[in-house]
Amino acid sequence: MCADTSTTAYWDAAAADFDNEPDHGLRDPAVREAWAARLRGWLPERAGDVLDLGCGTGSLALLAAERGHRVTGVDRSPRMVELARAKLGGTGATVLVGDAAEPPVGEGSFDVVLVRHLLWMLPDRQAVLRRWVRLLRPGGRLVLIEGRWGESDPVGLPAAELSALVGPVTERLSVEQLAPDAALWGRVVRDERYALVADLAPARRHTEIVDVHLILRRGDEVLLARRANTGYADGLLHAPSGHVEDGEDVRAAMLRETAEEIGLTLGPDEVRVVLVLQHKAPTGAARTGWFFEAEAGRASGLEPVNREPGKCSELGWFPLDALPDDMVAYCRAGLEAYRAGHRFALHWHEPDDPVAYTPEGPGRLTPL
Repeated sequence: MCADTSTTAYWDAAAADFDNEPDHGLRDPAVREAWAARLRGWLPERAGDVLDLGCGTGSLALLAAERGHRVTGVDRSPRMVELARAKLGGTGATVLVGDAAEPPVGEGSFDVVLVRHLLWMLPDRQAVLRRWVRLLRPGGRLVLIEGRWGESDPVGLPAAELSALVGPVTERLSVEQLAPDAALWGRVVRDERYALVADLAPARRHTEIVDVHLILRRGDEVLLARRANTGYADGLLHAPSGHVEDGEDVRAAMLRETAEEIGLTLGPDEVRVVLVLQHKAPTGAARTGWFFEAEAGRASGLEPVNREPGKCSELGWFPLDALPDDMVAYCRAGLEAYRAGHRFALHWHEPDDPVAYTPEGPGRLTPL
């Protein structure tokens, strides 16, 4: 392995002789069969979508295509891509010019991402691995063939180091030592060469919290409570709300939370659903909120009171058409959707969004 392998010009110049290495061109039948046997163990038995990153002249891609897989190859060298397209002609494979660290393909599109002798050369390997994982479908697989080449001044990526990088982004992994199998290399080798096979978690049925929110009206005003000592959005205003408990329907949950938080005993006919809003937090956790409307004074005639002073520092009435800025963004979005007459909507945070509403921030409310 050469230290100056980071440029496209280097690989374009190397393309003409690349297949002369036994494990590159796989021209020797014994070497070809050795790699074919390994791929049979690494790739799914059923035909799938395989992405070969840094595919070179396409020798491994060809073996995968011959097994019936739908193969996409990516390489940064136009000359390598030209040779790979010729080698893979008639197989239905696609070969693209592109950066393996940011391949020009869609996320969630592949069953296997196959990479040979490449990751060790890339900066910010953890970020690259996260990107490659996003290219996989649930239950997909990374096959990373790497090594540490040379005995006096070795370069590369030891198996222990790569395992530590891959472990946090996959569910399970195994390392297969390849150096002892001389047939793979067409000669005896004494440095470290291995394949790391890592599987993502299979798809799981989506579950999420269901919560309820009370839009308590007093004419043109709504009641808001300031959160305190909860560990979430403390100091911000939010409508009276809570989670639906196991075995409880959403209306019963709303009546219970209303009594517990603001001391009003409402009957089932005194609340009505006005909005269903699915929300995703900046952390990625999702929930569905049911927003109920009620009018103050209709039941007992009593004013709402703060029944949970340990969690709420104050109650206040605020104009619905001039809501305060210091609110939880999720609740603010729900009230804005309600005011606009929407019945169903999404509020889908991005990872860097704040929990608090920010007037200059991006709008995340999407009516349905």
